Amino acid sequence: MATSQPYTVACNGGLVKSANSIDLLRTPGVARELRNFEVSTEGGYRRINGFAKYGGESAAKPTGGSTNILGVIPYADGVIACAGTGIFFSQDGTSWLNVSRSSVASSGDNHTAFTGRSTLTRTSQGQISFALFEGATFDYGLLVIADGANKPYFFRMEGTGALTSRTFFSDEITVTGTKHVKHVTIHDKHLIAAGVEDNLNTIFFSSTLDPTSFTASGSGSIVLEDQIVGIKSFRDELFIFCENSIFKLQNINDSSTIRIVPVAKNVGCLSGFSIQEIGGDLIFLAPDGFRTVAGTARIGDVELGTISKEIQPLVTDLTESINSFIISSVVLREKSQYRLFYTDTTKTTGEQRGIIGTLRPDGFQWSETRGIEVTEIGSGFNQNGIEEYYHGATNGHVYVHDSGNNFDGSNILARYATPDYDYGDLGTLKTLHYLKVSASAEGIVEPDIQVRFDFGSTDIPQPPGLFDLGVINPPALFGEALFNTNIFGGAENPLTRIALQGSGHSNSFTVISDDTKAPYTINGLYINYVPSGRR
Repeated sequence: MATSQPYTVACNGGLVKSANSIDLLRTPGVARELRNFEVSTEGGYRRINGFAKYGGESAAKPTGGSTNILGVIPYADGVIACAGTGIFFSQDGTSWLNVSRSSVASSGDNHTAFTGRSTLTRTSQGQISFALFEGATFDYGLLVIADGANKPYFFRMEGTGALTSRTFFSDEITVTGTKHVKHVTIHDKHLIAAGVEDNLNTIFFSSTLDPTSFTASGSGSIVLEDQIVGIKSFRDELFIFCENSIFKLQNINDSSTIRIVPVAKNVGCLSGFSIQEIGGDLIFLAPDGFRTVAGTARIGDVELGTISKEIQPLVTDLTESINSFIISSVVLREKSQYRLFYTDTTKTTGEQRGIIGTLRPDGFQWSETRGIEVTEIGSGFNQNGIEEYYHGATNGHVYVHDSGNNFDGSNILARYATPDYDYGDLGTLKTLHYLKVSASAEGIVEPDIQVRFDFGSTDIPQPPGLFDLGVINPPALFGEALFNTNIFGGAENPLTRIALQGSGHSNSFTVISDDTKAPYTINGLYINYVPSGRR
């Protein structure tokens, strides 16, 4: 009689969609499906957090109706949101102040006078680009807002306490004539504007220390040979992403040495809203996938590298239909994580998709999201220095991103599917004995396990339904464990054992949860099987 054999898998490598089932046999730690999971920086695959309305049960919509949120960013002790023709500010999400008021450029208005001013005449906005100019004389910084449909607009607020005791400043910014602007950023004490109507190849920069003036000393413009799609200040240089090329602007404050330097003449960017800084580098979406620009100041030594080969089928679906999606992205710094969402407003919320890239010591590892509709996502630091994340949706609400255990009250359907395991010999039949799952729970969770044999072949019996993994308890809190006992009511990395049934030459496991319970991390699997004869 054959004796049972052990097989151990450590969850590592992330989602792999570019390899076939046979190739995946030799990479047991990766995932062939990793939906609504994230790769943990500490190892393993963690079910993601949810999101909740900004303002909770008393949440209000900035416009009062179901108007797409086109821009959202933390500002001062609250949030700025852009929707319809308006720009709004809220401290708690339960009420919103329309701050797109007529000119209050120099002296400012108190709350009563400001709210009494007429709203600024604006056309419907496009997706929003923000730039925060922080100066010693500004309490919260001057926030510049560009939407691709109007002249840029700035808003700043001074004072503390209740809004009624604060002063407000606002006005439109003239870059060139009456032209609208799509992209703005701050670089070396200048406001940079790009995507300017009828000047799509031109970079405009403001006067030094004055983001509101594009005519005073220190301002200027430079024409490039390609249409600009995004801009990003990085390591004392301004990187300019175009449709078919990438450049960088150097020495902006020296008129005698200012120059444009080519970075790449055969690689472009599909969306300026995909550009983010992470891990001392810039990541962006190119026609052939996600790429990084290696950060260096050495001319001619900027390297480009494709980092998304493992998920190329997902990326191809995205890039081939790029014009069908609203693209938005954010970096979760504490998690070393890049998130990009691509929303199709013709589809249901459950069909909306996103891609998560976690930066590990050996590079990016990937997963995907389903069921998060994002029309714009933004991050920033609050008054306590804590980074906050918000996203908007087509229903007109602003949401606290990466928060809670559900999708605004709805279940989070999460799936982690392993590769098919042949245990070193695809020709030998194996009978599964039991499975142990190493998991860390952040609350009481009850995921299930699905098993398939021989790549899901219909020629052999497949196990019916799901195997109940049972209850996984979180570790005890400090001070709650019994004396001389490590864990009370749970374990740091519990090994949950379940009996299995069925035979095949190979098999795979899928961890499934569909609930509003706490996140949990799958760290690894321990499989016990009995080999039999060859067929």
